[in-house]
Parts: sequence; structure tokens; C-alpha cells
Amino acid sequence: QVQVVESGGGLVQAGGSLRLSCAASGRTFSTYRMGWFRQAPGKEREFVGGSWTRGATTYADSVKGRFTISRDNTKNTVYLQMNSLKPEDTAVYYCARYSSGSTEYIGSYDSWGQGTQVTVSS
Repeated sequence: QVQVVESGGGLVQAGGSLRLSCAASGRTFSTYRMGWFRQAPGKEREFVGGSWTRGATTYADSVKGRFTISRDNTKNTVYLQMNSLKPEDTAVYYCARYSSGSTEYIGSYDSWGQGTQVTVSS
């Protein structure tokens, strides 16, 4: 089982930025396809974006143009750079390793972190 640990959450004002990190265990991290999700209070966990093969990335429409996913395979880490944050971005953010199936479906991921809280004040 792959261990996944998110970090970097916090409290930020609307319009501000945060960078989340997601570290995963294993010697083949460069082959991992990784997804970011978030879950706001009272809502279902939703897909934010992902880092796929050959450097490809995808994003949910709600964050496109504001969030950027990158990775450093030498550090076994994938990042979520969040700019122009809005109060509606407030959520617990999760990172997970993709297994198979739809990339936007939580059941397609086999290893999840514990999440990191992001709170955006207005």
C-alpha cells in the first residue's frame, strides 16, 4: 500500500495563494498518476485535478486557470498551486493515487492521504 501525506493547508484571505504538497511512498513514484480532490462541509468529495502520464494535467472547470498541478519525481511529491482563492474553495483537500476507471470518480483511486484543511476568508 502506498502512503500518501498532504501538507500545506491553512487560512488565507480571498484572492490569496497557497501551495499544497502531496508526498507518496514507493520507488516508482514517477509512474504514479495522482489526483487531487476536495470536500467541503456537507458536500461530496469532488475532483480538483490530476497529474497523469507524460506530464499531462487536467482540472475541474471550477479551478481551471487558478490552480496548477506539478510534480517533482525526485522528491516523490506532487503539488497543487492555488491562486486567486475564493471562499468557495474552502475544503479539506485530499491527494490520492489513481488506479483505474474514471479519473473523477473517488473509487478509481487506491491510496488516499488524510487531507489538509484550506480555509479562505472573505
